[in-house]
Amino acid sequence: MPESVPVRCPACRREHVYAAPSYPCACGAPVSPALDRLTAPTVITHRAWDEEWIVVRCTACGRGNQWPRPELGCPCGTALRIPVAAPGAQRRPVVLRTALDAVTAAALHLHRLGHRDIRRADQRPPSGIGLAARGLVAQVDPSVRPATLRDVECLWLTAMTESADCVYFSLAGYAEDARARADALGIALFVLGPSGPPSPANGAADALDTGVS
Repeated sequence: MPESVPVRCPACRREHVYAAPSYPCACGAPVSPALDRLTAPTVITHRAWDEEWIVVRCTACGRGNQWPRPELGCPCGTALRIPVAAPGAQRRPVVLRTALDAVTAAALHLHRLGHRDIRRADQRPPSGIGLAARGLVAQVDPSVRPATLRDVECLWLTAMTESADCVYFSLAGYAEDARARADALGIALFVLGPSGPPSPANGAADALDTGVS
């Protein structure tokens, strides 16, 4: 069900119960923004196009889409902007039970790193699941075997053909030669834990995480 929060109009002090709108994702699942219960709504005094939209991520497929920012019209005539949770706080840590959970965890981490247009990659990798964003390709490997040298090199070649950076997410870690090759090529490696955000597995991944900490 869409999330509901109590809202008090700062102009007339009237109490409302606001239900977050739900929108259909391309995968068919309903998505709704996570609301910030700790921040008071703000009065809309002027409108700017960039402020009218937010990215809402589908919890089923991990796809992020732009939807209208939540608003409430009070009967007194005041228009209120309902605060939404910060991108990193819109979901509890993903517990990895399925390959889809691994993709969701990777997509959420890429969103935290600043990528807002995450989607399934057009080109399917030899193993795992491919994700893409502007200037980036990523591979998510939910298998129980460590990622191999070939896996890392295939990702790098795909990124080279698209003039993009690349990031690898593996559930079982990396073979030693794969890790060494990734270090030489500057590929960021992350390990998907059973819960919580992915952990950096090399210097390139550490640098990405440090840049947003």
